[in-house]
Amino acid sequence: MTAPITVPSVSVSYARTGSSTKSNELGMRTMQERAYEKRGEQYLLIKSPPASGKSRALMFIALDKLHNQGLKQAIIVVPEKSIGASFYDEPLTKYGFWADWSVQRKWNLCDAPGEDGGKVNSVGAFLESDNTVLVCTHATFRFAVERFGVEVFDDRLIAVDEFHHVSVNENNILGQQLGEFIARDRVHMVAMTGSYFRGDAEPVLSPDDEAKFETVTYTYYEQLNGYDYLKSLDIGYYFYNGSYVDDILKVLDPSEKTILHIPNVNSRESTQDKIKEVEHIIDALGDWRGLDEETGFHLVDTPNGTLRIADLVDDDPKKRGLVAAALRDPSQKNNSDHVDIIIALGMAKEGFDWIWCEHALTVGYRSSLTEVVQIIGRATRDAPGKERSRFTNLIAEPDALEGAVTEAVNDTLKAIAASLLMEQVLIPRFNFSPKNPTSGPLDGYEYGEDGYDPKKCNAGFNAETGQLHFEINGLAEPKSKEAKRICSEDLNELITAFVQDTPSVERGIFDDELVPEELTQVRMGKIVGEKHPHLPDEDQEAVRQHAVAALNLTQKAKGVMDAAAVPTGRNDEAETNANTALIDGVRKFAMDVRDLDIDLIDRINPFGEVYAILAKTMSEASLRAVSAVIQAKRIKLTIEEARELAKRAGKFLKERGRLPSILSADAWEKRMAEGVERVKQEALKARTADA
Repeated sequence: MTAPITVPSVSVSYARTGSSTKSNELGMRTMQERAYEKRGEQYLLIKSPPASGKSRALMFIALDKLHNQGLKQAIIVVPEKSIGASFYDEPLTKYGFWADWSVQRKWNLCDAPGEDGGKVNSVGAFLESDNTVLVCTHATFRFAVERFGVEVFDDRLIAVDEFHHVSVNENNILGQQLGEFIARDRVHMVAMTGSYFRGDAEPVLSPDDEAKFETVTYTYYEQLNGYDYLKSLDIGYYFYNGSYVDDILKVLDPSEKTILHIPNVNSRESTQDKIKEVEHIIDALGDWRGLDEETGFHLVDTPNGTLRIADLVDDDPKKRGLVAAALRDPSQKNNSDHVDIIIALGMAKEGFDWIWCEHALTVGYRSSLTEVVQIIGRATRDAPGKERSRFTNLIAEPDALEGAVTEAVNDTLKAIAASLLMEQVLIPRFNFSPKNPTSGPLDGYEYGEDGYDPKKCNAGFNAETGQLHFEINGLAEPKSKEAKRICSEDLNELITAFVQDTPSVERGIFDDELVPEELTQVRMGKIVGEKHPHLPDEDQEAVRQHAVAALNLTQKAKGVMDAAAVPTGRNDEAETNANTALIDGVRKFAMDVRDLDIDLIDRINPFGEVYAILAKTMSEASLRAVSAVIQAKRIKLTIEEARELAKRAGKFLKERGRLPSILSADAWEKRMAEGVERVKQEALKARTADA
């Protein structure tokens, strides 16, 4: 068996305060209590990571709306049938609440037989009944609204789980229907999501509709920092050559509880035979001993014992049904020995709950950053004895000789975007304020050994809330209530849009001539303007400055964190120090410069640190191939000029024994290479048109 390698990773450590798991006198954890305080709002948006208790938070809110706010019924809408199990009966009074959560089995349509379209009759019957709670899928709800119209849902609560499935795109039916509900203004609505952004960069709600929602935000940092057991999370990328099944055991550690997502059969990472891929992986892990009759799990003998492997890839309904049922068995939820490795393709992502998962290993870049966040969420459950978890993404390394090099570059850029995003999501929350003569320390913040210094910019940390405070010279202050809310709650959404902007990523990493302000001022300014066009210009600029400050401070601090990184197996003292690495890093950056100002932040390339991660896992030749593709996109030549340069390149080849390099320091050699690349692009277009 191949020995696992170390994958370069974004690594964040947490303090394990236990606050995420403690309940108040009503049986509510921190996030649930925060959401319940806003239970009187007509439109409520809950942004909270996986495993933070969103389903139970909704139970508390829905019961209050039914018993105390005069609503007739509550309709819970989930994206897929398996998530309907999250809303089974709960004895909430046992933990201090004043009512229990109860859903009659017939009204949990996720468990009902038949197709979504046929379940619409059940929705109609429910609306005419005296029963109070219905659970159904997004699809069933869409069909019901199409048949009955929005009016029949008046005076009811509509709660939409995994709200990021909604968008303002006219082809998104659910999004259009929710817009109609909001326009009619006769329902209450609770929207819940662990990732309030989409991989296609479409807005989830229009700015006018979103402004009607009161937002409850519970961050990844608050969630993980408040766990009892889990204290470290790694996000890593590994680039492989050849077939991924030959390299899989370099990053798959059989001793870790793992969910392995193999690539879609239509992706370039796939071998086009998913069954054989699974067989190859199982064979590489050890000696197959057979199937467990009760669970359908594969039993595989290894030098360290027998592995129990759940195969969710096999399409055989009988086999997969048995395995899926075994994984959902509530009696095994707290049994860490029930299963060791889960191999999946389209399953075991959103809403899948296996608290023992230590490693989410994914082959091939996924369809969206939302999916990446959801997959990472599978490994961030808290469980006894689970101190470390990680997400690893295997991506085919770009090869200069490969025909699909452009596609490989695109996957690489998306991986970079995901790492930037998750780095931002996993850290404490930033609070920024302008530095001026009246500035002073904030209550609850600790400003280092020397305390707050009124003569310079300060950086403080609130250990209780997990928030960082920075004073910045020249920082614009948001004026309107909406702009202040965006700076407080929604900077991650802006940063997500920025790192999904392919031209920004390309230029930030591979353009040596880039002026950083072109990204931080022009590109980010454009994104803020597109997402919040209703804000006045001065507020748009304030929001832009806050977003750039958050992104750049994170990236700058990462260098300090990398320098302080301790390898796996570190001692307790080293781990304690690692918990404060990010805080120490951002403070060091703030204190090392005499005045931290907005101009300085704008001059930092936010993509600078990511190149180091790529360099650790990709060869120099591959990095040069990626850079060449990016450089080629900026070639401005007519086809006639390009052909003439290509002829010159032919002579160059005969004289030097190689083609000109687009990365050459010699201007003429670089120009000839640009001509060759332009001719290749034109030929590719012609072949595509003929096909």
